[in-house]
Amino acid sequence: MGDTAGKSARKNPLFGAAVVKAVLRKRDGVSATSALYEGILRDLGVTDAEVEAYLDEHGEEVEQAIRSHGRRGD
Repeated sequence: MGDTAGKSARKNPLFGAAVVKAVLRKRDGVSATSALYEGILRDLGVTDAEVEAYLDEHGEEVEQAIRSHGRRGD
């Protein structure tokens, strides 16, 4: 994936994919919606490994974005 350091988090495709993955994990697991998740990865041009690495580094930021939109995934 190209350099995304200069982009705001909300315009970063990794941020978007990470939010989706975090919400899916909380709801019914990524495997239950793998076709949706795989399509999002393809559309955004990122890999699951990149999303995992992004979540490891920015997990709290992702969780805060989910909470701020009232989508806790509960």
